[in-house]
Amino acid sequence: MPEYRAHFDFDIRFANGGALAGTGFRLDLPSADASEDEIGRLLVQHLGLALVDEVELRGLRVVEEEHRGSRGVASAAATGVGTRVVDLSHPIRAGLVTYPGLPAPTITPHLTREDSRARYAPGTEFAMDILTMIGNTGTYLDSPFHRYADGSDLAGLDLASLVGLRAEVFHLEDAWAPERRGIRAATLADRDVRGAAVLLHTGWDRWFGRPEYGSGAPFLTGEGAQWLIDSGAVLVGIDSLNIDDTESGGERPAHSLLLGAGVHVVEHLTNLGSLPPRGARFTAAPPAVEGFGTFPVRAFAEIPD
Repeated sequence: MPEYRAHFDFDIRFANGGALAGTGFRLDLPSADASEDEIGRLLVQHLGLALVDEVELRGLRVVEEEHRGSRGVASAAATGVGTRVVDLSHPIRAGLVTYPGLPAPTITPHLTREDSRARYAPGTEFAMDILTMIGNTGTYLDSPFHRYADGSDLAGLDLASLVGLRAEVFHLEDAWAPERRGIRAATLADRDVRGAAVLLHTGWDRWFGRPEYGSGAPFLTGEGAQWLIDSGAVLVGIDSLNIDDTESGGERPAHSLLLGAGVHVVEHLTNLGSLPPRGARFTAAPPAVEGFGTFPVRAFAEIPD
């Protein structure tokens, strides 16, 4: 089902004095035939303004474009019935390089199908394999124990904080640049993220498994991490190399802040562009391994269809 957005400049005047102006603004629309007055009201609602007297739109264009999560406009994916599941995980295979410098997984047989035939009834055979890998492989979740010795390990995580979370998806492919890779609090501040999984769609997953993936990646700033903590997010995921800037030295402010506050981190997500800004439910549950801080997850989203 096609989605539409309005592109325009605006001037807003307030009944109690003062004014607000904007250029190059973009706003989700419920339909292609939304009137100028309706778009003006949606703008006021999206910005959360009070005591507005007049709204003037200039250079208004309506284009077919995927919604980005404007307030007051339900995503098309959230208005139907039924559910579809979107896989958000990279497959794990032998030799996969997830993060440059970390070992790739190896898969070796413990029991081959051929050897198993001597152990079972005729026509019955099994394969048993040994997977050797670092926890930071593929799409994985960081628990507090990953950063803090006294933090909860994988076995200590509350499943309620990992399963069926309301997803707030920020489509940020055009919101960062090589010279401005950090995602700041102001970029996220238009949403209510309390109790939600915040998923940062940067588009960097297009380089996964290639040399380009290892440098120049977008990340969440410490300021942005603190805002998400203060706003009540329970999980933060990103489709990039790391939630932190790995090219700025050994400091890891996003990891330190989020995991210190008990907010889970999921890295190396993929396919976030298939999700609506709102309306999906997100799940990323690792196995309950004691004394372990990081492990791959089969992350997925459930979307009303």
